[in-house]
Amino acid sequence: MKSGVKAIICLVILLLTLVPGASVSAYYATYKEQYYRLFHLHYNQYPDDTMENIYYLEKALQADFCNPLYAMALIENETQWEKYRYLFMMDVNLKLIEQYIQLGNKWNKRNAYFYNAPWKDINLEALDTAEKCFNAALFYWNDAKDWAEKSNDKRFRFLYLDRVKYWEDEAYRIENKSLDYEKIIKRELGLLQQVREKFQAMDNQY
Repeated sequence: MKSGVKAIICLVILLLTLVPGASVSAYYATYKEQYYRLFHLHYNQYPDDTMENIYYLEKALQADFCNPLYAMALIENETQWEKYRYLFMMDVNLKLIEQYIQLGNKWNKRNAYFYNAPWKDINLEALDTAEKCFNAALFYWNDAKDWAEKSNDKRFRFLYLDRVKYWEDEAYRIENKSLDYEKIIKRELGLLQQVREKFQAMDNQY
């Protein structure tokens, strides 16, 4: 993992520990599925909410899977269990991508208006933070593709896990390239660089 990406991930987790009320409270999570269920979408996605979700998803990556009996899909044999694990890891990585893009957009600047010149340095710092978030998302995309590829192995072609059909759809979309976060993220990074160059060319006359 690149040092800048690792730094932003560590920063998010560190900041989360400083957010009041961001702990798991009385709910004790041990397994991947338990942390996964703590992930939740907010009507208004504030940075603290996004960082909280990133924390839970990172924990889900690190934890062990629960017993197949308590999985989020019906598991009746070892082949189903193997595919389930690949799909789960793919989906967690996709959710981390979404959250890092969401976080990056909180700092991203879509335009460099001439009257923002007095706050040029502040805007450039915000763009740097947004760029690190987008690069973190790009890192997770590589992992998501790897897990999707494993779940699409020919051994699983006629195996469909109904209770997690959304994951199945995600894996299919990655395979046929209708879901391509790399393209989306690189487009955002390209636009960000254009705005950065406009700010860098400004003077502070206004």
